[in-house]
Amino acid sequence: MNEVKERIAALRKLMKEKKIDIYYIPNEDDHLSEEYTADFFKCKSYFSGFSGESGCTILTQKFVGLWTDGRYFTQAGKELKGTGVTLMRMRQEGVPDPLDFLVENTPKNGTLGFDGKVVSTLAYQTLTKRLSAKNAKLKIDEDLCGLVWKDRPSMPLGKLFLLPTKYTGETVSTRVKRVREEMKKRNADVLVLTQLEDPCWLLNIRGDDIDCTPVAYAFVLLTKTSINYYINKAKLTKEIKDYFKKEKVTVKNYDDLEKDLSKLKNKVLWADLKHFNAYFYQKVDKSNRLVNLSSPVLKFRACKNQTEIKNIRNAHVKDGVAMVKFLYWLKSNIGKIPMSEISAENKLYELRAEGKDYITPSFHTISAYKGNAAMMHYSASATSNAKLKPEGFLLVDSGGTYFDGTTDITRTIALGKLTKEEKTYFTLVLKSHLRLSRAKFLYGTTGQNLDILARGVIWDYDIDYQCGTGHGVGYVLGVHEGPHGIRWGFANNPAALEPGMIVTNEPGIYIPHKLGIRTENELLVVKGKKNFYGQFLEFETVTYCPYDLDAIDYSLLTEEEVNQLNEYHAMVYKKLNTYLKGKEKEWLKHATRKVSL
Repeated sequence: MNEVKERIAALRKLMKEKKIDIYYIPNEDDHLSEEYTADFFKCKSYFSGFSGESGCTILTQKFVGLWTDGRYFTQAGKELKGTGVTLMRMRQEGVPDPLDFLVENTPKNGTLGFDGKVVSTLAYQTLTKRLSAKNAKLKIDEDLCGLVWKDRPSMPLGKLFLLPTKYTGETVSTRVKRVREEMKKRNADVLVLTQLEDPCWLLNIRGDDIDCTPVAYAFVLLTKTSINYYINKAKLTKEIKDYFKKEKVTVKNYDDLEKDLSKLKNKVLWADLKHFNAYFYQKVDKSNRLVNLSSPVLKFRACKNQTEIKNIRNAHVKDGVAMVKFLYWLKSNIGKIPMSEISAENKLYELRAEGKDYITPSFHTISAYKGNAAMMHYSASATSNAKLKPEGFLLVDSGGTYFDGTTDITRTIALGKLTKEEKTYFTLVLKSHLRLSRAKFLYGTTGQNLDILARGVIWDYDIDYQCGTGHGVGYVLGVHEGPHGIRWGFANNPAALEPGMIVTNEPGIYIPHKLGIRTENELLVVKGKKNFYGQFLEFETVTYCPYDLDAIDYSLLTEEEVNQLNEYHAMVYKKLNTYLKGKEKEWLKHATRKVSL
């Protein structure tokens, strides 16, 4: 805790020297990644002590605050103790939005500072306009955090690798052609791809720069005739160099994009200003016209093609087998051998890694026992690692990245005796989850429209979960990807759900310091009936793993829900049983048994 105070003091001293009144430290990187970033970019955590992957830190000479959302309130409350950092609970009554706070607390004729490379152009434009009324200025050309953080980790140097067309279902030339057709519709001369997933999708490559996310720190500048790829060239193998030469991709140094942007004159430049940093924006000549739209790649990669969908189903079979083996191991050994959150987590890593074409976990496994599960993004550590007993719940949220798909699944597992309250909450979450799974909806429906189907079941009991109900999932890319999702008022989420999109279904109940329950599957959006009313869509569940029948209060279920439960379990058994033997296969048969009211 003293270390955090020392860092804050050093930064405040630097702010005073630079005549900066207030300093803003977001969670993002140079590409405006909103959640997972390389360690190099974890300045928000360095200056607050909070290790979560969301939020920002703001400093003045008299105040330092950490803003984060409801997924992290319990965790942040623990980690900020003794640091002098105030927890600002986002979206709670009386807590200002970070940008509002920045404007309100920048004095008249004062200066707001931040590293322009990690703040979006949209945020920069908003702050510039609002601060003009105070005759205040912005200083964005210097990274003060880097001047204080002497032992800062280096930028990552993970090697690139190819994702062949048998996995992607589409060649680079086809993908480039599709993108250029969209550019033509917008009369765009140049498209700049800044989100980390976009160059990977376009060029059928993957990287190793962010833990558990196979992307590379790189940009693409695409014109009508050229493809410029900006990356640290140390990441290129001979195979990749030959591949780029064959695909007519010009490789440039990572830092050359700044120079190339400044050379553009009288062009129509397509850039998503939510993901185009303020530093780059200042380099763009005013003779250019900016088209501020989401990258066309965003929607292309969200809607999986038939090859990808086939592969995704296959990846989930392998993942389901690993999960069943894990559940059998856990249920068979609880109370017989020493077990902890970390040992359970490691066992699942081990079992998942046995799957064919496995690459990496898709995120750090959340293995949370009893009260620890109330922290939605809890990570077991040496100090928090709870011993497992034959009672209560273990929540396990995990996933894998395979060459043929990305998985994300949560199961809340009864380790033994449960209280009536635990069974009630588990069943409410299951009802919520089942209700969303069986939704049918007209084309044009968004995740905001559907959220109430899940959340309403829990709202009926005057309970809420302070996070979205579901997020998009990438294809051998980020486990959290847009533009779609399922959430209500937490964020503007206008993207309609379309065939080929993958979205998670993960409602939950979290009682601080007491328990956390979440049930999660991945859903594929597919076409339903088309009739006089229009094109209907529905969900196909592509996650194959039993729910815990021992945890259900059947008196709370309807006949429709029991039938749905039985149908899902029959499918799970059919999908997985041939890959299991002996006691594991017997356990699966029992775990997917038919139940009744």
